[in-house]
Amino acid sequence: MSTRVWTLSVEQRESLIEAAFEAKQKAYNRYSKFAVGAALMAADGTIFKGANIENASYGGTICAERTAIVKAVPLQSEGTTSFIALAVVTDVPSTISPCGMCRQVIREFCALDMPILLVPGDYPKPPGDESEGKPGITAGGVKGDQHRRAAP
Repeated sequence: MSTRVWTLSVEQRESLIEAAFEAKQKAYNRYSKFAVGAALMAADGTIFKGANIENASYGGTICAERTAIVKAVPLQSEGTTSFIALAVVTDVPSTISPCGMCRQVIREFCALDMPILLVPGDYPKPPGDESEGKPGITAGGVKGDQHRRAAP
């Protein structure tokens, strides 16, 4: 099994996180009041945003992660899994992990060890701050609950 080194620049990481926060503002969450935003970055730098879309029939609810992937996949070359990172944000101060259904969809279309940035709702970002190693961000692959600090 080969190991791939995933490298996101500080600018890529910040753009991805910002896009996830923007997506969260579009959440349709009238039942749970729990807003989630996700942003998926393609290898060419294109960012696909998604928000959770709830339904009175909770089984019809679509998570933010799947919304972003569904928007991205038709625009990718057939058979290509050229996504380099996913960011997921909520309103709560702790991070959340994708649900089982989202993990399966992520696994279907993304590399097993692709970084997933789990960003707390109170993510600190002072204006103009370009420092690395932001507190509170964890990154992990889809294969399990093993999380590590995000690398720049």
